[in-house]
Amino acid sequence: MPPTISDRLGHIETELQNIRDVLSGKDFADFQSDRLVLAAIERFLERISESSRHIPDALKASEPSINWRRLADLGNWLRHAYHATDARLLWEMIQRDLDPLRQFVSRARKESDR
Repeated sequence: MPPTISDRLGHIETELQNIRDVLSGKDFADFQSDRLVLAAIERFLERISESSRHIPDALKASEPSINWRRLADLGNWLRHAYHATDARLLWEMIQRDLDPLRQFVSRARKESDR
């Protein structure tokens, strides 16, 4: 049985927490210089990207501040253009885009529990 929408939201929530845990106490220099941290973050972002592809468009429309297309494309970029991964771009995306996604997931999970 494939994952439900609630499962997918849970997967995103888990990966967001994993990113927070791995980056706790780290700055950009730490992030950029630690290849294992960078690899872990890339994998967590791939999972977020893949899960986001399975969220219905109507639900995504409830949060237009998230660039859903860019989020979906991120996974392809990390998988296929891995040799051109730019740590600065990933760091900026993490700093800018993950809190709105975390808020969306929290709200959507509460609504789906009703």
